[in-house]
Amino acid sequence: MSIPPAPPVSPARAEEAIADVRQAYQKLREAIGRIIVGQDEVVDQMLMAIFCRGHVVVVGVPGLAKTLLISTIARTLSLDFSRIQFTPDLMPADITGTEVIQEDKTTGHRTLRFVKGPVFANVILADEINRTPPKTQAALLEAMQEQQVTAGGTHHKLPSPFFVLATQNPIEQEGTYPLPEAQLDRFMFQIKIGYPSADEELEIVRRSAHKAEVKIDPVLTGDDIRRVQDLVRQLPVADHVIRYALRLVRATRVKEPMDSGVPRPRIVEQYLGWGAGPRASEYLVLAAKARAILSGSLHATPEHIRAIAHPVLRHRLMTNYNAEADQVTPDIVVDSLLKEIPVEGLSAAEKKQMDAVMR
Repeated sequence: MSIPPAPPVSPARAEEAIADVRQAYQKLREAIGRIIVGQDEVVDQMLMAIFCRGHVVVVGVPGLAKTLLISTIARTLSLDFSRIQFTPDLMPADITGTEVIQEDKTTGHRTLRFVKGPVFANVILADEINRTPPKTQAALLEAMQEQQVTAGGTHHKLPSPFFVLATQNPIEQEGTYPLPEAQLDRFMFQIKIGYPSADEELEIVRRSAHKAEVKIDPVLTGDDIRRVQDLVRQLPVADHVIRYALRLVRATRVKEPMDSGVPRPRIVEQYLGWGAGPRASEYLVLAAKARAILSGSLHATPEHIRAIAHPVLRHRLMTNYNAEADQVTPDIVVDSLLKEIPVEGLSAAEKKQMDAVMR
């Protein structure tokens, strides 16, 4: 989050740029839909994270095409793609690369040469990231946060743009190493993939029964993505929208006093052991701006904040034993936050729309 915002542009130029992004977004959705059935919201959230320079962890049971979805998105982007299959015996050097001794046959002189690992790509699929020990997870953490790899005291810059799209299996815990909270917090979104509907599963089976090679042409280049990322940073956001995001996040911090005039939901005090940090507030606002652009809006609104609250907050809320006993999940806590935390500074039309949504 250290990249400074791009300079503002005129409203007319911004409207033209947003129209171009929406056109490219529709082409992306069409290309992805040729292989992936359904999962519209999941695809939207992945694209939003990419447009925000964010990383994503995807959680779902086996067989829901998590890996296929990520690799398909990579194919629609004209970027280098690398898949890393995480296993318990994977070492940090297997990801980042290592130094090898190279000998000049004419002089006999030996030097150390750094051989780049699979992390040196634009899009990284970290498959089953929780199956590798913390030491290897930490090697990926530096790449995610600093966009560089350190080997032998030398920093090696990773290519730009750079995204880590990780997958996790939530039902198999044997031989896994849960991601520490510090690393989970580096992921912009935690996206949950559910089972397809009956009609979607029917279409999946039809396609697999008559499987044919589907050709996908890249839609966006690296320069295109960087321009979209700059546009997301430029999009204006009103103070009352930022304050709403802050109220949602600060209400989760059970060990901190609440802001005056805003009561903390009872479910938070009863079921949360720890709340979200400042990075959640940043990502809420940034993702809301990306959501606004994809919907064709020239500014972010509280409704955009509400639309992306679950993937931003769910992996940043630590529930306690009471929540486990009563089967209260972080998503249920976020539902309560959205219902009970007030939205201030809205126009009459926006309040009417918000009341209709909450009903």
